[in-house]
Amino acid sequence: MIVAVCVDDRMGMLFNNRRQSRDQFVINDLMNIAETVHINDFSEELFEDYKDRIEIDENFLENATDKDVCFVENIDLESYTDKINKVILYLWNRHYPSSLKFKVDLSEYNFVEETEFQGNSHEKITREVYSK
Repeated sequence: MIVAVCVDDRMGMLFNNRRQSRDQFVINDLMNIAETVHINDFSEELFEDYKDRIEIDENFLENATDKDVCFVENIDLESYTDKINKVILYLWNRHYPSSLKFKVDLSEYNFVEETEFQGNSHEKITREVYSK
């Protein structure tokens, strides 16, 4: 599966059950990459403009195939590392408090590309792509 995750500089994903950002430019960027994005209920409100292109399933990581793009905000990915063949990281380039961290060992992946763009909530967002 392909996972897309938003993180801060310390790889934080979530703090006290709150997402770090709701930047719509990140969602637009992801939807330009993926035909369909698999999510759980927690992320549904971020994809309001793309309801016809999302699949909502609380077990989306368990059910994902090799080519499925999964946007992950509130799930620890450590137990899914054997299924992950590509990682898309959106970096906020800031330090936030976090209670859930992205713990996938990126040294097991090849760095593919990096792109920077301005978001609507952050001056600079960096997209990094890693592949096995």
